[in-house]
Amino acid sequence: MGEEAVKAVIPESLLKKRKREEDWALAKKQGLEATKKKNTENRKLIYKRAKKYAEEYEEQEKDLIRLKREAKLKGGFYVDPEAKLLFIIRIRGINAMHPKTRKILQLLRLRQIFNGVFLKVNKATMNMLQRVEPYVTYGYPNLKSVRELIYKRGYGKLNKQRSALIDNSIIEQALGKYGIICTEDLIHEIMTVGPHFKEANNFLWPFKLKAPLGGLKKRGTTMLREEMLEIVRTTSMS
Repeated sequence: MGEEAVKAVIPESLLKKRKREEDWALAKKQGLEATKKKNTENRKLIYKRAKKYAEEYEEQEKDLIRLKREAKLKGGFYVDPEAKLLFIIRIRGINAMHPKTRKILQLLRLRQIFNGVFLKVNKATMNMLQRVEPYVTYGYPNLKSVRELIYKRGYGKLNKQRSALIDNSIIEQALGKYGIICTEDLIHEIMTVGPHFKEANNFLWPFKLKAPLGGLKKRGTTMLREEMLEIVRTTSMS
């Protein structure tokens, strides 16, 4: 009887608290292990996809060279297929702007001078560009341009916030349900104007660019590829 009295009685609330802490610790440990396993699997998958995309781009380049050579041997010339991707940049402010023009620029997400966005080439897009032509310049980007823009100036929209694309997890959170889990997936979807181009493009925040050295040579019309590359290069170096 005396020994039982000596024994300390542990309150039930304290026992419950200890049990909760143990459960939390176990759940945290399991979560970390699951995350580590998933990251390892993702790294392998990302590597495989990047390798696949590189082979695809290389094959396309070889096919282009072959087709040009064949056309030359036959005495003709090779006509590039119609481009599917546009990059459009706003080059003028709002002075004396018609309300409809302002609305179109808002729809295109070009709210500030030297904002740039990707667009899918279709009839509706070209009609809108005709309406805002004095306020924009545009061109057909190549793989190098798309890659430099996304890697060096790319920001994504996550939870309505502008987030730098410093980690693939940001892309996966926003676009994972579409099978886009890394930067190379995003570049491929944009460059090829894939089935989820709209979602991928809307995820990208409008690019904030700078004027090329010496200003633009062509305003309100299709821009030279070299000039567009100069804008990308000038912005990327800053």
